[in-house]
Amino acid sequence: MAARRRPEVSRPSRPHLPMRPLWRCRGCGAEWPCQPARLSLLVEYRDDRTALLVYLGTLMAEAGAQLSQLNGHAAPANLTERFLSWARAR
Repeated sequence: MAARRRPEVSRPSRPHLPMRPLWRCRGCGAEWPCQPARLSLLVEYRDDRTALLVYLGTLMAEAGAQLSQLNGHAAPANLTERFLSWARAR
């Protein structure tokens, strides 16, 4: 007798949003903004790259303050690369 297979249940995908104050992705656990978050932000701000950079700069400042409090020293050195460099117009 063949074993019955359970129907596959798909889990709802978790949004790729920052988990503060760790600044890791709620969806995948990578440093935020992770690749899916970057793609989503590029799509959302496709007509206004300047607004995207202002938004990311604001979040970078918040992340720097929170991460430096957690670490007990200065903010991580890679925040500009992590938050802004990838979003600049090519």
